[in-house]
Amino acid sequence: MTLLIYDGTFGGWLTAVFEIYEYKLKDVVFAKNESSNSLLFSNTHHIETDPKKANRVLNGLKKHLSTHGITNLYHAFFSELDQIEENLFRFAEYVLSSPVNIEGDLSNNAVLNVRKAAHLTGKESHRMKAFVRFKLTKDNLYYAIVEPDCNVLPLIQKHFKDRYADQKWLIYDSKRKYGIYYDLEQVATVQLTFDSNPSSSKFLAEISDENEEFFQNLWRNYFSSVNIESRKNTKLHIQHMPKRYWKNLTEKIPNLKK
Repeated sequence: MTLLIYDGTFGGWLTAVFEIYEYKLKDVVFAKNESSNSLLFSNTHHIETDPKKANRVLNGLKKHLSTHGITNLYHAFFSELDQIEENLFRFAEYVLSSPVNIEGDLSNNAVLNVRKAAHLTGKESHRMKAFVRFKLTKDNLYYAIVEPDCNVLPLIQKHFKDRYADQKWLIYDSKRKYGIYYDLEQVATVQLTFDSNPSSSKFLAEISDENEEFFQNLWRNYFSSVNIESRKNTKLHIQHMPKRYWKNLTEKIPNLKK
């Protein structure tokens, strides 16, 4: 059994697939960094992300998959489900060994698992597009804090770049401790560490624009005014807006239990 240690990027995973074939590695297990469990493996193989190797694998997959199939592969990678890299490799192995398109072969566990993972990530990225709530800082930067189940920032950055092209913004994933920052020209990945608790008065006082509290209250009042009590359907509401998102939603913060 061989432990493959890579950088956690999609390009790194593609490079790993290339080297599995290149070095004829068997019974592979993926790890995003050096693990204490590495001693359990007889062989450890470190992957250095190589764009040329990654592109060769990706181009090979594109010859056998539709555009939708490639998108599913990419989305599934960011699901962060247990053993997703191994499932993706088995999927890629099946794709590359078959003379026909295998995307519809749901009798194959790898195909089914990749489809499920892609659906999960797609659903989460769709929710993030709806649930991101920006706040304005003293430096005229709009920032939002999210905590998605899947690593969806790479999947939603184009949406927000297109929609908010005329303002600087930062979306910070407090679960994974990184964010995407738009400077009016391009989107970059940034590493940050700060108190991301949205109810922290000290945190808000330090970075927020002086009018931000006013606009937040305005939004809460609007939300309350359009919320017709007689038509309230709590079960349906939670289905479309799960409670795990509430702590980062402006309109929900007053209802959080301290």
